Amino acid sequence: MTLSVACNGAATAPVSTAAPSSATATDEDATADPGTLVIYSGRADSLVQPIIDQFAKDTGIEVQVRYGGTAEIAGVLLEEGENSPADIFYAQDPGGLGAVQAAGMLAQLPESILSSIPPRFASDSGEWVGVSGRARVIVYNTDNIAEPETQLPADLWGFTEPEWKGRLGWAPSNGSFQAMITALRATWGEEKTAEWLQGIQANQPTVYAKNTPIVAAAGAGEIDAGFVNHYYLYRFLSEEGESFKARNYFLPGGGPGSLIMISGAGILETAPNAENAIKFVAYLLTESAQKYFAGETFEYPVVNGVTTIVEPPLEVLDAQASGIPLADLADLQGTQEMLIDLGIIE
Repeated sequence: MTLSVACNGAATAPVSTAAPSSATATDEDATADPGTLVIYSGRADSLVQPIIDQFAKDTGIEVQVRYGGTAEIAGVLLEEGENSPADIFYAQDPGGLGAVQAAGMLAQLPESILSSIPPRFASDSGEWVGVSGRARVIVYNTDNIAEPETQLPADLWGFTEPEWKGRLGWAPSNGSFQAMITALRATWGEEKTAEWLQGIQANQPTVYAKNTPIVAAAGAGEIDAGFVNHYYLYRFLSEEGESFKARNYFLPGGGPGSLIMISGAGILETAPNAENAIKFVAYLLTESAQKYFAGETFEYPVVNGVTTIVEPPLEVLDAQASGIPLADLADLQGTQEMLIDLGIIE
């Protein structure tokens, strides 16, 4: 199915279909129910519920959301198949989107949406689109690592050195971490990736459930460094101020450790409310929604011209980023199987 409806992903006003002219409008048109929308979200409600609520307020569309981890939600969609009630899959990373896309479950998005962002932030086939950007970084304690340029490795491999034993934190069950491992597999291959994982495991890292406690631990000096997404630090800085003793370091050595990922959304081929789904995806790419992500969740906007306080700017990171195609992050299942086989997750 190819979706089409009048929309403008770059507009600053709420997206809506064109209203009928006064010559043809009827009382029924004027009071038409704007309908509903069902979103399956792999993004946390604390991050995206505010913008979903704003969309519902601006459009009058009743929105129902099912939350879960991105891999979990992708699995639900694959199990439900064509019987799924979902209209939208809103994912934390391209991996989950790629798995659902590979099953032939995502519809082609309108060109008006695809053209509103740089092509590198959408699938090559136009079946999902990026919404906001996240960089993989090293968060480090500023007391124990005063000079990150000399005290931190240039790439991920350096953290397998014995000097990092007992000093690291990671969250191997976290979806973004698993997306990074998928990038390792795509770039290094299975053997070298397994070797890296075993090397980190040998250094006895502290295991966390997600990114937030890693950043907290780095700020408290409980660990010297950890593998996280960039925006978690900014939440701590906004609450605790510049005295918070942790900062981010974007690995300059390139490769999978210098990975820019995106959250993204796709519309189900079987979406019962396809037109409302298009409105929602287009809404996420409006200037007002992109400013929300830049200012409230501290992510990188994917629409050109929207400013952010996050440093360095996305275009600077692009110059030293991994360059791994987002489509290469699709095999989350293979990554999870590797982590299980190595005894890193259950």
